[in-house]
Amino acid sequence: MHKLNATYEKQAVAPENLHHFIATMKEQGYVGCNVTIPHKEMAISSIDLPDDRVKKIGALNTIFFHNGKSCGTSTDGEGFFQNLLSQVADIDLHDKSVVVLGAGGAARAIVDKLLEESPKAIHVINRSVNRAQQIQTDFGETVKAGDFQSLKSLLPTADLFVNATSMGMTGQEPLEVALELLPKTAVVADIVYVPLKTSLIQNAETLGLRTVPGLGMLLHQAVRGFELWFGIRPKVTIELYDLVAQDIDPGYRS
Repeated sequence: MHKLNATYEKQAVAPENLHHFIATMKEQGYVGCNVTIPHKEMAISSIDLPDDRVKKIGALNTIFFHNGKSCGTSTDGEGFFQNLLSQVADIDLHDKSVVVLGAGGAARAIVDKLLEESPKAIHVINRSVNRAQQIQTDFGETVKAGDFQSLKSLLPTADLFVNATSMGMTGQEPLEVALELLPKTAVVADIVYVPLKTSLIQNAETLGLRTVPGLGMLLHQAVRGFELWFGIRPKVTIELYDLVAQDIDPGYRS
């Protein structure tokens, strides 16, 4: 479509090799890259110029070059929110209750973005509650930290439930949440996209809840990165979604 002489490929980088990889990216011909777990926080110390959003959330997912310097930003929050709007166009989080499962880089980016919608509360739930408490400290009193035991009391009044962990991903431990406790009007969103429909999304659909699978977030977060790398702002289309979905799952049918 854009006639670029470029490829987008996966590259496994061990944590102990991360700094060297980023430092030599330009020499290897890279114009940039995306960073995923477990490197989103570690990568900050390996780049020259983290932007204000990275400094605020403490994680990045996109590296690019500007004036010879390696730069970093996070597009996870915007990608999540645009995916949310693409699936639930009328969602209004003003004065609403949100539950976010997880306290890693993606969760921090999502919390940062959702705070712009003026929710009543964002409950960050994590096994290691001190990490959730750190998000509360960093982002203010609208954020409430909790552990898994508090889910039972939070779900009945939640308007949006977000899985911002890797649980439920192929090869990872399953995610078991009592979704039946949610109001019938609640929205369930997952950032996991392998499999395309996680058990969380399937269970939510069975209960008649509105759902937001994770693949759309991957595509929408990539828009800004593509623009930073090539100076072209692409659009997320149904055709693009289907192409990527079929690459993840050859049996996928739109």
